[in-house]
Amino acid sequence: MLSDIEIAEQAVLDPIGEIAKKVGLSEDELEFYGKYKAKIPLNAIKARGDKKDGKLVLVTAMNPTPAGEGKTTVSIGLAQAINKLGRNVMLALREPSLGPVFGIKGGAAGGGYSQVLPMEDINLHFTGDLHAITSANNLLAAMIDNHIYQGNELRIDKNRVLWKRCMDMNDRALRSLHIGVGGGTNGVERDESFSITAASEVMAILCLASDQDDLKLRLGNIGIAYDEDGKLLKASDLHAEGAMATLLKDAINPNLVQSIEHVPALVHGGPFANISHGCNSLIATKTSMKLADITITEAGFGADLGAFKFLDIKCRKAGIWPDACVIVSTVRSLKYNAGIPKEELTTPDVAKVAEGFSNLAKHIENMKQLGLPVIVASNKFPSDTPEEIAELKRLCEECGASYAPADIFANGGEGGLDLARKVLDVLDGDKATTPTFVYDLKDPVEDKIRAVATKIYGAADVDILPEAKEAIDGFVKAGYGELPICVAKTQYSLSDDPKLLGRPEGFTLTVREARLAAGAGYIVILTGKIMTMPGLPKKPAALNIDIDSDGTIHGLF
Repeated sequence: MLSDIEIAEQAVLDPIGEIAKKVGLSEDELEFYGKYKAKIPLNAIKARGDKKDGKLVLVTAMNPTPAGEGKTTVSIGLAQAINKLGRNVMLALREPSLGPVFGIKGGAAGGGYSQVLPMEDINLHFTGDLHAITSANNLLAAMIDNHIYQGNELRIDKNRVLWKRCMDMNDRALRSLHIGVGGGTNGVERDESFSITAASEVMAILCLASDQDDLKLRLGNIGIAYDEDGKLLKASDLHAEGAMATLLKDAINPNLVQSIEHVPALVHGGPFANISHGCNSLIATKTSMKLADITITEAGFGADLGAFKFLDIKCRKAGIWPDACVIVSTVRSLKYNAGIPKEELTTPDVAKVAEGFSNLAKHIENMKQLGLPVIVASNKFPSDTPEEIAELKRLCEECGASYAPADIFANGGEGGLDLARKVLDVLDGDKATTPTFVYDLKDPVEDKIRAVATKIYGAADVDILPEAKEAIDGFVKAGYGELPICVAKTQYSLSDDPKLLGRPEGFTLTVREARLAAGAGYIVILTGKIMTMPGLPKKPAALNIDIDSDGTIHGLF
């Protein structure tokens, strides 16, 4: 069997100008990054502002497992299948972070015969967006420390600096640091820590900004530190937003690429969903909705994280709403949620499929309670038996969800035709979806947390620890009480404990910390043991990646 990169290297790509023509863009409206990548400038997007929006399909999944679900692969395969059926379709996906690429998770360009290309570029430096975000983030950090060193006119409390440095790589050694050691020209000594770039608020801001002016406004609203009187200071107090926005002048423009079957794809922005909001850029999604009749987009991890945040934060802000939701599942992942070890998942067991279905059932319930028609896509594996597939189909239909198998890894768009037809049945129907939220923005922050915990995760209650309560009270006092919340929790469970598989009930969600992301426009609620700087595993993927004398990359998935 060919690897993903071997399949990608054998694919024949169309020049990116030809891909652009499919969605009504001329070559004069593109900024080219070689033959197969381009950025779409904001002025070309604004020129289509009066065009009617197309339909929007959100692809999400059950809680991820070591068995792998293939959400991005299904998204790409679905778009290719819809294209085969003669419809004008486009993809809007997230960019990969280098940390997972060289760590354990892998890339974010799909797999098999459902990939976006050139996959090696997309999974590596691409068009430099993440580097620009890293630079803008670290410019602000440098300006904060320089201000303290140069006399500290703002009277910044060096022990209450909120802003962290970042880099786009997994490096646990940077989780806790002491900087400015030695004093003098080395700066002022204080504690510091790094986040991965995907967790930076600058990444979240870029992906939620509606245009250049909104980007600059949001950057200026970033909370950077408290002064010696306890007043919250912002990036605009340092006049940093102009320089930061300048560093992001190209990164704000969405990236145009193509799938193996030449479906146009916008790949732009990449916040993690367990830490941040987990959605690609708002600009890319709305651009795709103007350029194509149907947009397929995805959100990170399961419907409890990325999909919920997509609806609650991104769609609420943007005034958009999906017309359908696809939830990706596998027979293997259902069995894993029933307690079957990873090495035994290929053993047929219909009873365990039914037992583990409780996890998928909750994700279906979540999307249906938010008013979305649900189609379950079962990503097929060779070990799946007809009896197991039949049981999954029966259980999905009992929950009020449509069901379709997807064999898109091996067969590309051809393997997703059944799924595409089920999705088109919904899109072509007369029933419109209506935005539905589990809390009102005017609700107290504690009530918002409780609503998400009980209605989306299935918790019995929440426990907000004193430190988190104090921080929340401070945010409310400062005028930020009506922001939405963004819960940071494990992706592996509906609860805040990664070991609780299936559908946990009766648990208490513990809130240990709260952080203000005023620029992004939400309050981050941290639960469990969430780290904003991942580490490399014992055998990182980097050990398998190499390049030969001809410049051919090997081992990249």
